[in-house]
Amino acid sequence: MENYRNQDGIGEKEVLVVSFGTTFAETRQKTISAIEEAIEKAFPGYAVRRAFTSGMIRSKLAKRDGILIDGPEEALERAVRSGVKELIVQPTHLMDGKEYNKLMDVLVRFAPSFEKVTAGLPLLSSPEDFTAVAKAVRTHLPVTEENTAVVLMGHGTDAPSNAVYAEMQSVLNEGDEDEQEYFIATVEGTPTVTDVLTEIWESAAYLDIILAPFMIVAGDHAANDLAGEEEDSWKTIFLNHGYRVQTQLQGIGEWQEIQELFAEHALKAVPVKE
Repeated sequence: MENYRNQDGIGEKEVLVVSFGTTFAETRQKTISAIEEAIEKAFPGYAVRRAFTSGMIRSKLAKRDGILIDGPEEALERAVRSGVKELIVQPTHLMDGKEYNKLMDVLVRFAPSFEKVTAGLPLLSSPEDFTAVAKAVRTHLPVTEENTAVVLMGHGTDAPSNAVYAEMQSVLNEGDEDEQEYFIATVEGTPTVTDVLTEIWESAAYLDIILAPFMIVAGDHAANDLAGEEEDSWKTIFLNHGYRVQTQLQGIGEWQEIQELFAEHALKAVPVKE
């Protein structure tokens, strides 16, 4: 049974974990719920609650499954109503992008309603974060055979924060003097899968491709855009170019290292200024 963390009676101390959300129940429990549980373990004496930023996902969950998840404003109103004095907000966003900044704007508006408000940073916010995440990727998606490349699917954005993908790829390939083993392409940003395919094709160094999401949750993008049977899926594109393709459909939020990193960010949360 999943704890939707939408209860009143919060108490005076709360950690609000804010995610984009997903309608895929299994991956939601393995990623978002697992991150919440890691944070709960790190914060004894605090009530941990949930909010999803995607209105579309919240609406679908309510209509299809009867599951009611708060949006950020609803969750903050619930906290005020419950008499919360000390509030910590930890987003499960990958980067400091549009979703994160919208959340911070909402939080600034609500800050006067609490005695103390702090917020943790997104997953990739420091050089140490990149190093830790790269280590986790190499652990869970190791390249054990020659002529193999791992192609990771990022969501992508038109915001400047899209640069985290290039930085992440660079860190992943540190120490590989001969050829890269890890590539990151995006669904809605740059580089695109065509860009990465061209680079891999022109190198003539690879026979096998491992496709995996570089997303907290392996939801619709992973199931369809990455591993679907349609002509424009990444799996089909690489197969049509003669590569042997494997898919791994775990969101990185399933990994204990990522769950613990979010908990560390919450422990280092900084004050929210009006």
